[in-house]
Amino acid sequence: MKLNGAHLLVQLLTEQNISTVFQPIFDLANSCILGYEALSRGPKGHPLEFPNQLFLAAEQQGKVSELELLCRKKAIENFALLGLSGKLFLNVSPRTLLDPKHPKGETQHLLEQHGLSAAQVVIEVTEQDEVPNHQLLQQTLAYYRELGFSIAIDDLGAGHSGLRKWSELQPDIIKIDKYFIDHCHQSIVKKEFLKSIIDLAKATNTQVIAEGIEHQEELDLLTGLGVSLAQGFLLERPSTEPSRLFSSDLLAKQALKQQNSPELDDQTIGLLVETQQAIFASTHCAAAQTCFEKNKGLISLAVLNEQQQPVGMLHRDQLAELFAAPYGHALYDKKSVTRVMDTQPLIVDKLDTLDMVSQQITDFDFDIRRHILVTEHQTYLGVVPLRKILKHITDQKVRHAQHANPLTMLPGNVAITEAIELRLRRQQNFFLAYVDLNHFKQFNDLYGYASGDAVIKLLADVISDSCDPANSFVGHIGGDDFMVIFDGTDAWHTCQLIIKEFERRSQSFFTPEHIAAGGYWAPNREGQEQFVPLLTLSIGLVNPDLAFCENSHQVSALATDAKKEAKRYRQSYLFLCHRRKPATPIVRMRLASGAD
Repeated sequence: MKLNGAHLLVQLLTEQNISTVFQPIFDLANSCILGYEALSRGPKGHPLEFPNQLFLAAEQQGKVSELELLCRKKAIENFALLGLSGKLFLNVSPRTLLDPKHPKGETQHLLEQHGLSAAQVVIEVTEQDEVPNHQLLQQTLAYYRELGFSIAIDDLGAGHSGLRKWSELQPDIIKIDKYFIDHCHQSIVKKEFLKSIIDLAKATNTQVIAEGIEHQEELDLLTGLGVSLAQGFLLERPSTEPSRLFSSDLLAKQALKQQNSPELDDQTIGLLVETQQAIFASTHCAAAQTCFEKNKGLISLAVLNEQQQPVGMLHRDQLAELFAAPYGHALYDKKSVTRVMDTQPLIVDKLDTLDMVSQQITDFDFDIRRHILVTEHQTYLGVVPLRKILKHITDQKVRHAQHANPLTMLPGNVAITEAIELRLRRQQNFFLAYVDLNHFKQFNDLYGYASGDAVIKLLADVISDSCDPANSFVGHIGGDDFMVIFDGTDAWHTCQLIIKEFERRSQSFFTPEHIAAGGYWAPNREGQEQFVPLLTLSIGLVNPDLAFCENSHQVSALATDAKKEAKRYRQSYLFLCHRRKPATPIVRMRLASGAD
């Protein structure tokens, strides 16, 4: 029998089946962890796993106080069990605090049970709930403060009476709502809001915590404004095993991973996003027309639902045409923009590649004057003009042509370096193969430069044909040297295929006599005759350890060392080095003609 929400909640409360995850709050100025916010979850995979579903069910059933008490109990219990130090931040609803049925002294009792003191606990009062009796809330919090608890206002700016609540409650800490942190580096309004809050906090001797930080640019702006207490996915996600000690290295790696795994690069549409105002679906056409009149540069306006998700696009020329018609204003002034907007605009995610987006543009047959909408986690982020996309793609092609090897037209050194750096920034596992021809100079001298160029082109074709373009990058360093980046796990087998296929196809460049003899006699640099084998390949293959390799030079050095080892042999060899830092010894593997 399928249980409804009420039964599911009662079951969780009865079994006390609530878990706690902790998210560190970092004190960047003093290089320490200030404390941990306790966040409650239902069982994994359960319909009430996530807090919004859990507390919505509790609110519907009138059991918020009971649920909060259980969450508080589990948080204190797990905080003590993990032996965490610093402050424990507990979320408490004002309605729960004011609920006459809510047991008094229970929090103090739980702390004593687990050897904790009230001085270690911060009670976070959410700012999103409207409180009918501010005086009673003041008295209640004064009681907790007398016991030694610290008081914080959570989600400042998200609710009904933020500044009033700050003034009346005089909290020790305020936590700025995530809305004002999100892309604050791109919004003048958000920057000014943050400046005002920080100035007010200094004047009232209140600590400020910026929560919900997800981008390095946000953190840079906040620290520049003087905020040193930081919390968010950029630094560390909530976990059952949070960090115990402050580590600048840890923070740097977390920031790098979040910023670039995956993140914007010159292949993603997000790089081209322009921040532009949007309107809600409830907006009247007359109000939308005012927006266009105030900003002559606006061509289109994104139309959003209440969840900040784009649902359409309103174009200036279409609206102007409607209003220009007889009785246009009378008919449409008070109509919602949803009546006249484009309901099928092109909407893409900021991490979509330019190739994907350009293909969709072609399929949609868009007007070149239009914009496309860009989202992040389905939330509106901004727009990109189609002209800007086409120009960027054209510039990329021109740049590729400028840096491509003129003989093979494969990407050259600049592009190879950028491809490696991109994967390092993204912390994306990859293999790098350094492919080099053996005995090429003697072949070139004997058979001529035209044949030499043809062999290099052949090798370029063999490598390109053997590699899957969806998960590899083929570059031509110069001369007879090539590099291949493999994003998949088939690097070893592909290198084997390259060797075997090249040895087979390159025989067409030799005379039957030389093929029968397995080589030919030619003078070395000292003018002495020596036997030279047929053309073979040396391939050094590395899987760099992302924890140690910080730039493309280090990775290239690893591949070069592996290639040098391979060149010690006269026959084709493939040397594989598993992921490592530069000093790790190379594991050598032989692949000669006819070998396994």
